[in-house]
Amino acid sequence: MIRKIIQIGNSWGVIIPLPILELLKINPVNDKLEFTVEQDSIIIKKHKN
Repeated sequence: MIRKIIQIGNSWGVIIPLPILELLKINPVNDKLEFTVEQDSIIIKKHKN
């Protein structure tokens, strides 16, 4: 899947489609995401509380 980076205020973001959120069981209201960088990739994971 290819997505564009969009400007959100003074930052930049990527919209995550609902089917991906549902597949990963991510509630966008209650859950937090963890970002890590490995070589030339960004890894996004659901943050474990």
